[in-house]
Amino acid sequence: MIERIIVYTLVSGGVYALLAVGFSLIFGVARIINLAHTAFYMLAAYLILTFASSLGLPLVLSVILSIVAVTIIGVFSYKLVIDPVRGHETTILIVTIALAIVIQEAMLIGYGGGFRGVPSLISGYTKILGTKVLYQQILTFGVVLIILLGTWALLMKTRLGIAIRSTAQDREVANLMGINVARTGMITMAISVALAAIAGALVAPLQVLGPHMWMHPLVMILAVVVLGGLGSIKGSLLGAFILGFAETLVVVLVPTGAHLKGAVALGIMLVVILIRPEGLFGVSFEEER
Repeated sequence: MIERIIVYTLVSGGVYALLAVGFSLIFGVARIINLAHTAFYMLAAYLILTFASSLGLPLVLSVILSIVAVTIIGVFSYKLVIDPVRGHETTILIVTIALAIVIQEAMLIGYGGGFRGVPSLISGYTKILGTKVLYQQILTFGVVLIILLGTWALLMKTRLGIAIRSTAQDREVANLMGINVARTGMITMAISVALAAIAGALVAPLQVLGPHMWMHPLVMILAVVVLGGLGSIKGSLLGAFILGFAETLVVVLVPTGAHLKGAVALGIMLVVILIRPEGLFGVSFEEER
């Protein structure tokens, strides 16, 4: 049972980490709370289904095309509906949740309300310490690890990363230093949506697809970023695995109460808010910036 908990925690925590890091990035740079973030995650999964099943393209090519397509759609959405109201926080919340509902309704119209499935990139399984582990789960964790390391290298070792971190620290000073903050914001949005699309592509073979599949991950990443500290990449990573572990415990130890996993995550979030409102790394992240 312990081995099963570890495997599921690594997979679910890794996916939540990808989503939460992307969510935190765009908040840090543009101060945008993008409630449509997980709708892009869902869109990527459905596009894989379209490319692979409807058009008959190879599965790997379908995954690549879906990630590229969702990233382009995300950038256009940013320029058309989010950036014009970027200075109005309440309006951004309304606009992004409206965008998520538009994507949801588009999936309902295009695919109906039934559940769909996407074949695994790698079929089969192995046993680790007596626990059955799907090759798709191993692939998911491996890709998550590579993408997270790549994101860290991008932010810490490149000029673009310096521009992103500088803009996150102070947009006005970054602009005075010659950084194109508008372009940096758009590029950050592209990275954020791409991370969501990759998460959707990885999860698609591991769960059934439905037009409401974006809602639970949204609740989870909101809990993750509040737990870790809104805008903190380090906090998002830690928070993702903490809540992934909590969710896995509920599912494994209380199978009949698996529907309570979201409530447990929100309960942890509320406790953290009461004890430490800025989150686990809110203060230290501000000092780093």
